Amino acid sequence: MERRIDGHTKLYALIGSPVGHSGSPAMYNYSFEKLGINSAYLAFDVPLEKTKEAVDALRTLHAGGFNVTMPCKTAVAQLVDRLSPAAELVGACNTVVVEEDGTLTGHITDGIGFVRNLKEHGVEIKGKKIVLLGTGGAATAIAVQAALDGASGISIFNRKDEFFANGEKTVEKIRNAVPTIEEVCINDLDDTELLAKVIGESDILINATRAGMSPLENVMPVPESCLRPELAVADVVYNPRETLLIRKAKEAGCRAAVGGIGMLLWQGAAAFELYTGQEMPAQEVLEKFFS
Repeated sequence: MERRIDGHTKLYALIGSPVGHSGSPAMYNYSFEKLGINSAYLAFDVPLEKTKEAVDALRTLHAGGFNVTMPCKTAVAQLVDRLSPAAELVGACNTVVVEEDGTLTGHITDGIGFVRNLKEHGVEIKGKKIVLLGTGGAATAIAVQAALDGASGISIFNRKDEFFANGEKTVEKIRNAVPTIEEVCINDLDDTELLAKVIGESDILINATRAGMSPLENVMPVPESCLRPELAVADVVYNPRETLLIRKAKEAGCRAAVGGIGMLLWQGAAAFELYTGQEMPAQEVLEKFFS
């Protein structure tokens, strides 16, 4: 990479804490080099209380843009000059583009990456009824993007815990922003009878809870009896690569069983395109960094 660094090299970055484990620098720098783009990508450990200082510094340095990870996503959304429609609805951003005039535009690519991952597996969102499990950051981004991309209905299920209210807010935001959606609602995940009924009437089931992730590797987020051949099943969990839900979906003959690793790849690819206007060499990146 040193051969590419000169007085015109454009800086891109990741901010948040911790960032030492992130694969983003390797993924972006490989893509810059592969496409002959004179840019470099670094990771900076930035605690929440230092978010504004980091954003101001990147603006001053006229970086090309930067990605944002926890715990800074919500704070950055309040510091940028403008937000994409999805980022505005979610209230957080994971990608910021620094325009030529210094304007900061915040985006959220998690939902974009998830929808693209479904599409790569032959599953379209438009006109489909979706059951979404969870109300966290990933779930919120997916719900918003699915609504913006034309899903006909979104039924969110979450236990009535401290995060249930977040799901209620998401439902209200979607109703106001996308009045054409036929139905968007939130229900209690513990109401297994209702859950089974709604899944039976839906096209796509999405798990955006921690079920399937260590130490919950042996936890199924829905009863196995809910899985059927006409249903497409997707998970945001990517470690392990094949969760219990995805394995059972394959065994049930579901028309698609989509793991979470592709969401990670495609949300990064979406940010890369926002930065450069070019498509990331996604297949090569997948084989080199995600295999």
